[in-house]
Parts: sequence; C-alpha cells; structure tokens
Amino acid sequence: MDVTKTKTVTVGDIAIGGANPIAFITGPCQLESLDHARMMAEKIAEACAPTGTQFIFKASYDKANRSSISTQRGLGMEEGLKILGQIKEEFGVPVLTDVHEAAHCAPAAEVCDILQIPAFLCRQTDLLLAAGKTGAAINVKKGQFLAPWDMGNVAEKIASTGNERIMLCDRGTSFGYNTLVSDFRGLPTMAATGYPTVFDATHSVQQPGGQGTTSGGQREFAPVLATAACAVGVSALFIETHQDPDTAPSDGPNMIPVDQMGDLIKRLRDFDALAKGI
Repeated sequence: MDVTKTKTVTVGDIAIGGANPIAFITGPCQLESLDHARMMAEKIAEACAPTGTQFIFKASYDKANRSSISTQRGLGMEEGLKILGQIKEEFGVPVLTDVHEAAHCAPAAEVCDILQIPAFLCRQTDLLLAAGKTGAAINVKKGQFLAPWDMGNVAEKIASTGNERIMLCDRGTSFGYNTLVSDFRGLPTMAATGYPTVFDATHSVQQPGGQGTTSGGQREFAPVLATAACAVGVSALFIETHQDPDTAPSDGPNMIPVDQMGDLIKRLRDFDALAKGI
C-alpha cells in the first residue's frame, strides 16, 4: 500500500494526507500556563520559519492517563481551552488537544481544530462517536495493545457519524514490560483504510511507567524513528517539545528540546520530499 494514496484532511491552511508535504503536530505535552504556551508557540514558529513549515500546536489540558495519582494532570478543560483559543488567535495556527470523555468533545471542538483520542481510549465507542459528531478532525492514536489492521474498525465507528476527517496515529506497540516497539509495517497497513497516517515519534520512545510513578523514555531515538516514518511517506509527524524537557510536568524523557526542532524539521522535510518525490 502506498501511504500517499489516502484521503486529504484539511485543517486550517494545512492539507494532511495524499502526496502533500508532511504536516507537523508539535507542542508541549501538558499545558502549563498561557505564558508558557505562548513562549513555546513562538519558539516553534521560529523553528519552522526557515523552511516555511506550517504547524499544528498541540497541548493537553488534562493528562488523565498518568502513571500515578501523585503526578500532575494539567490545568483542566476550562482554563486549558481558553489558552488554546488564545494561541490559535495570536499565532494563526490550528490547535489540537486530547479528549477523554464524551462530554468534553463538543466544548473542545468549539476551540480546537483537531480532537485527539488517546491510545488507551481508542476503542471507547461513545467517545469516538461524540468526537465524530462534532465535525472536527479526529486524530486517533492506535492503542499499544492493538494490531494496526484493527484500526479499520476504529475509523469505521467515527465515520458512522458522517465525519470522515479522520487520521490514524501510531505511537508504538507494547513489547514486554515498560517497553514499546515501532513496527513500520503498521503505517501502510493503517493507510490501507484510506485515511492519513500520523507517526508519534516521541511517545514511541516512551517507557510506560518505567520510572515507577512516571514514564521514562529515550528521546535520543525519536529523531531516528521520525526519519524512518518519513521514509515510509507518512502524512504527519507528532513530536512533543519543551524548552527544558527534564523539568517538564509530563513526558519529559521523550520530548525533544525546542532549540533542536529547527534542524530536525529541516532534515525531516528533506526526507519527506525524497520519499514522496515532491
């Protein structure tokens, strides 16, 4: 299956899928404050500017799937959506956030261009239907426990609402305890559904629960996996970033320092152009 022969999902001015240039979904894992989100959006925009790259800003207002009750979950939906709305307005970029409950989908879609279904929730029918009914674009992360061909059933649930603005995202597959592995056969397999495929480079190097009460990770391998996904011809890359990952409230071990993003984006765009012949 040629992964470039998929539908196109348009979000703002960004066309995702088909033979379009790779799209970048990037930002901090967790919203920390308006000032922090604004600073991160500025730094990401600076990293994208030399190559003329557009980006989708992502950040979560609630991290409901944390390893421990003692770890930070985020700012909550009301405050988080206000911040995302301001980032969208100030920077003129589409925004993405996670939703964990069916009741959150409609209010989140009033602000966000893309609703993201977390991997652990990718088979939750009521959540998928509620997300689909909003008409927003939906990025569904493949559960670490699912085979890539199982994502056809997930997409079908969303499409049953009449919404086919669907993207399917690989974030690694469980491989023993506290370990994930990326099987790049999964990208063309998911693309066979006809929907654009996204590769989550930073969560694919996560070590779930690997630090006891928090997850570990090997961020040094995220660029390697992102490059491999570009070679396959993936539609979009999901890369979390932070100005100081080691002090981030969540997923720090697998996030890319934002001052490295400019060089990484340029290299990934070059690989993408080569793979797609554009």
